[in-house]
Amino acid sequence: MNDSATEDEQAGKPIGAKPGKAPDKKPEGSSEVRETLSFLLKLALAVFIIRSFLISPFVIPSESMLPRLLVGDYLFITKWNYGYSKYSLPFNLPLIPGRIFASNPTRGDVVVFKAPPTNNQDWIKRVIGLPGDTVQMRGGQLFLNGKAVPKQRIADFVEPVSPNTHCEPAFQDTAEDGTAICRYPQYRETLPNGKSYNVLDLGQTIADDTQVFKVPADHVFLMGDNRDNSEDSRFPQMAGGGIGYVPIKNLEGKAVVNFWSTDGSASWVLPWTWFTAARWDRIGEGF
Repeated sequence: MNDSATEDEQAGKPIGAKPGKAPDKKPEGSSEVRETLSFLLKLALAVFIIRSFLISPFVIPSESMLPRLLVGDYLFITKWNYGYSKYSLPFNLPLIPGRIFASNPTRGDVVVFKAPPTNNQDWIKRVIGLPGDTVQMRGGQLFLNGKAVPKQRIADFVEPVSPNTHCEPAFQDTAEDGTAICRYPQYRETLPNGKSYNVLDLGQTIADDTQVFKVPADHVFLMGDNRDNSEDSRFPQMAGGGIGYVPIKNLEGKAVVNFWSTDGSASWVLPWTWFTAARWDRIGEGF
């Protein structure tokens, strides 16, 4: 009997074992890439669902909703209030036929919607007329179903001049501390359902006297609170102009709260200006 170890034994292999193929090792880099892509896909899906069906941010780009909303306000809108249509989805994806879980808005609601006739821009206005209502402006006075909506003069609306203000010379003023301000005539309107809000009346314009509008079925009549500086349902549908009657299916959501506001003086390369430009008193303001 041979006491010397065989080559297999010396190599730590059982005697007679056949040469085997070493198990493949997956490259660590490819595994990390797959995990990252999986995470990003799940994140994108979560954002899509949240923004489409629950809550979405919106930034105010114009002064048509002064005094309630200022240029540079950021707000959240809830998406479930009026049902869902393709306009609830990013890029108007045609995944929802018609309108589901439909519900009409309430007079006085501030809504974000796809603006006719192009239906590809997000606008924000206040709901004034519902299906079947008649709406008219006479001498700057709002009439709803033939009755004047109470309009009470209150203190002027004052806004500090900043990069996010566009104050016409007629409304420029100076505060007691010497800072430049915009001063606008302000009124309080109260709708028949008791909803009250402030509006601006900057003087006599073509928007102050209109025909009688009869709101058709499945549509709403929307107006800006800055009554003399708002292209809204008082004007016929025109790209970049009026919006006429707005289909309820175009409504994306209801404004609920300001979560940020800036006067426009911040610079991205100067982080401390992010705080000095914030309008802190407007953050958390509800509707």
